[in-house]
Amino acid sequence: MNKMEVSFSATLDNESVTRTTVAAFVTPLNPTIDEIIEIKTIVSEAVSNAIIHGYGCNVECQVFIRMMIEDNLMTLIVQDFGKGIADIEAVKKPFFTTAKDEEHTGMGMSIIETLADSFEIESVINIGTKCMITKKFQSGNISHN
Repeated sequence: MNKMEVSFSATLDNESVTRTTVAAFVTPLNPTIDEIIEIKTIVSEAVSNAIIHGYGCNVECQVFIRMMIEDNLMTLIVQDFGKGIADIEAVKKPFFTTAKDEEHTGMGMSIIETLADSFEIESVINIGTKCMITKKFQSGNISHN
């Protein structure tokens, strides 16, 4: 098993860095281009949700990512200690957003659920939210370079 943890300030400037970091972490699995695109999209949606909805883009706050790879399965945990989610089932529905006035489409959680092999959300109001995502990589050809 390989593991990595990353934390960063809750600013959207860091969203692209985290996408690239996670994509680099899965490189030993020899992912296809489609798998790389999917994992980058998953990371982008989960991280931007933590930054925008969890923390309101407060750069004083930290978003945490934990990644684990075992065989051809990656587990990704994106966690914030922000305001939490009142209705987890509602946020999973397409077009649901708590930021209607900020031009958000409300598709982030639906996109993650579609692209991931499994997706779970744990959240407590004023304590934070943890998104747990798994993604199987088809190749499973682990490189040991």
